[in-house]
Amino acid sequence: MPVISDDQRKAFRTQGFVVVPGVLTDDQIAAGRALVTRELDQQPPPPGHVGIHFTWPRFEDGGHALLDFYRETGVGGLAAQLVRTDLGLDEPDFAQVATTTPPWPHRPGGPHVDGLNPPAPDGTPYTFSLLAGIWLTDHEELDRGNLYVWPETHLRFGEYLREHGGADAMIHRDGWNEGPYPKVDLGERTQVSGPAGSVLFAHYLLAHNIGGHSGTSDDERRETLYYRLSAAGHRERWRDVVTDPLLEFAE
Repeated sequence: MPVISDDQRKAFRTQGFVVVPGVLTDDQIAAGRALVTRELDQQPPPPGHVGIHFTWPRFEDGGHALLDFYRETGVGGLAAQLVRTDLGLDEPDFAQVATTTPPWPHRPGGPHVDGLNPPAPDGTPYTFSLLAGIWLTDHEELDRGNLYVWPETHLRFGEYLREHGGADAMIHRDGWNEGPYPKVDLGERTQVSGPAGSVLFAHYLLAHNIGGHSGTSDDERRETLYYRLSAAGHRERWRDVVTDPLLEFAE
């Protein structure tokens, strides 16, 4: 099992994301793709569908094949190496099965942040610490359903909140761009890439959005499993976390 290097930890803190290759074995990739197929058999896209399709299986009573897969692949232990050791990491309570079927010549106009719509029952956003994306298909070639990210925006997001009334700005979102995402300097966007079996870790506040798939109908769909991960106790300190983006993470 790979470990998070000092350089990768630094990249996550400064850029807001890191790709760790070689996390899954070939057998685990095959097992993950079989789980995706089973999930799509239960919640299929419309006939002739191209583009993105998501399902959101929840882990009732701590049991689900996709939670077992998360545990067996060691992704949680790897993610925990990015988090402060005195906090640790809670297990996820749901997954996102994300596929992109070509041809879908889409380019994102701008980024978004997760968990704002709909909000929690108390009106606050569903924040978390970091996103883990398990790549079950190859992401080395660009424009094949690759995720777009805007590096360093997690830090600028936190700065924006500090200057605009703190965490409550995530609730009211006055003057935000469509997405939603606050009006910060986005810089240059990039597509994350790497081989099947890699895992992407992205900071919760990092600007991101889904990219198109420029392949033909003969090319395979892009398949990714996403897990939204929270450091232990995150919900109690979410207001501090979003205004201090590195609060929960190891140096």
